[in-house]
Amino acid sequence: MQFFHQKTILITGASSGIGLEIVKILLTLPCKIICVDIASLPENLAKSSQVYFYQTDLTQPENLDFLFEKLTSDFEKIDIFIANAGFAYYEHLQNPDWEHLQKIFALNVFSPIYSLLKMRKINENIVFCITASAMAKMGLAGYSLYSATKAALDRFTEAFRLENPTTHLVVVYPIATRTNFFENAGKAPLYFPSQSAKKVAQSILKGIAKGKKRIFPSFLFKMIYFLGFLQEGINRVYQKYTQRIFYKHFEQVFGEKEKKS
Repeated sequence: MQFFHQKTILITGASSGIGLEIVKILLTLPCKIICVDIASLPENLAKSSQVYFYQTDLTQPENLDFLFEKLTSDFEKIDIFIANAGFAYYEHLQNPDWEHLQKIFALNVFSPIYSLLKMRKINENIVFCITASAMAKMGLAGYSLYSATKAALDRFTEAFRLENPTTHLVVVYPIATRTNFFENAGKAPLYFPSQSAKKVAQSILKGIAKGKKRIFPSFLFKMIYFLGFLQEGINRVYQKYTQRIFYKHFEQVFGEKEKKS
């Protein structure tokens, strides 16, 4: 884990689940750890000299703006941003409730996208990692809204890379992870197969260190995903076509070096 030595790393959703396991691993390394969550950190971690904790609600844009003001004031540089905060509803979606919809999209989609754009203004070389889900590729019963938020992130990051090829943007696709996530979603059953939060955290950090763009903590899901390689391959040919048109259309905005990268 030499890659993380002397780095400043920010993790949202750091108080539990995958985020907490990432923090525990990073505590064994010589680095600064910025933890962001609406819930308090476990007391033993909050007391660590490596940890800097900011408690805030990331669904509110004014909170994000204030957080970034604090970060630029308190830290010379943030090297790695892991946008891990998120939640799910396990439900039979029937009622047209705008606030219900807005809440999950605000945290799962708007917050990481907004944070990415803010971070690139601060450090254009940022390594930005977003925790998506296997449900980004395959919607499951009971999780229509959650699946929609993760699919939105998946397609956003795919398109954003085409528009900004020099940005180091990483997306993680965990399968069901054994945390309080399912209990908090509405006493949801734990679908098979599942994996531990520690395993996912280890995969995330190893993938970031290796410079990966996509991280699949479950080998089984990775194999299932790559069975759809033909369709994805056709998609990528078409995406390259749209990328050429994009740069031609906005050629006055982009420098020659970035266009060719």
